[in-house]
Amino acid sequence: MARILLGVSGGIAAYKALELARLATTAGHGVRVLMTEGATRFVGAASFEGIVGAPVLLSEFERDPMRGAFPGDPTPSHDPIGHLELATNCDAYLVAPASANTIAKLAAGQADSMVTTSFLACTAPRLLAPAMNDRMYADAATQANLATLRERGVIVIEPEEGALASRGEYGKGRLPGPANLLARVEAELPTGERPWDGLRVLVTAGGTREPIDSVRFLGNRSSGRMGIALAAAAARRGADVTLIAANVSLPEPPGVHRIDVETTEQLAEVAKAEFPNSQVLLMAAAPADFKASDVAADKLTRDASLDLHLEPTEDILAGLTASRTDGQTVVAFAAEAGDNVDRARNKLQRKRADLIVLNDISNPAIGFESQENAVTLIDSTSQDHVPQASKDVVAEKILQRVDQLRARAAQPKT
Repeated sequence: MARILLGVSGGIAAYKALELARLATTAGHGVRVLMTEGATRFVGAASFEGIVGAPVLLSEFERDPMRGAFPGDPTPSHDPIGHLELATNCDAYLVAPASANTIAKLAAGQADSMVTTSFLACTAPRLLAPAMNDRMYADAATQANLATLRERGVIVIEPEEGALASRGEYGKGRLPGPANLLARVEAELPTGERPWDGLRVLVTAGGTREPIDSVRFLGNRSSGRMGIALAAAAARRGADVTLIAANVSLPEPPGVHRIDVETTEQLAEVAKAEFPNSQVLLMAAAPADFKASDVAADKLTRDASLDLHLEPTEDILAGLTASRTDGQTVVAFAAEAGDNVDRARNKLQRKRADLIVLNDISNPAIGFESQENAVTLIDSTSQDHVPQASKDVVAEKILQRVDQLRARAAQPKT
């Protein structure tokens, strides 16, 4: 895997860089972290060191105990100049968050820290992820500095619009999510062999909507975040990923082919077309279990009485697994009110899946709309709990289990 150099400058969004370092390390990359003095006021160097397994450097005059090596690499016998060696050895350098102050220094070519000095010395792809108050980001000086850096070939990852650190403020300046940042870095890495290269993965995400009239529908609260995280994790492994998104407002990860659907019938139709050519199915979508027997062509008026008759929708997963072939791995999902392992294990058998991911939707801290999840992974022989973590981390744990299942299936039968 790749060697990623991560520069962290001072800003409240520095806490997201911890999750980015964790995701990159979990994905198999070697990560080294550089910090400005201001960054240490928001997050400690020891936290990064514990995650990446390597010392964090702040000053260009500070000796690097690993002598410019990345985790997993042999330590050189000589003691090179730290800021030059790390810049030479990395495959990509990302500064995230990049504060207005650090951006100004980089545009001016200043070299007063390990972050800025190594940036000047780096010939690998260089990326910046600005994060600051929206007024600071929109200021002419910041925009001019970013334009200068773009002209020099630096890749600027645009901030997102949303709630900002200052209470009550909203605007463009939020640091993108760690999974999106990692995907952008990986898109710039030199191509090389990855563990899922050539593997065709089908992911479903979101919740279907079944119309009642021209306005109203039956649906559920699934946001599609878990499916998006799975698609991103599979793409990072090198897979050819198709995402069937049912009413998902979130953007798809880079490199993922997306097909949008609305109803359960549409989801079933696309899944049936894509599944035969897929080697892994991650069925994270939440199809509606029922639909209206009769759909009104126009909007029903409020003063009219409503007698709503429902009929079951198609069982998509059962239909797909009925025609599965050797070499296909199927992961099902079970949303239960409570940690109902018995119901999940029964669903695993009924659906003829290889693995079922059980999550407790009665816990408001996880599941629908949340950035985090906690799940239990159940297959025919084992049961493991994944404690509460970001959905990106949970996705990595699920795909690690998929690796184990596929390795087991590939073993000669005795």
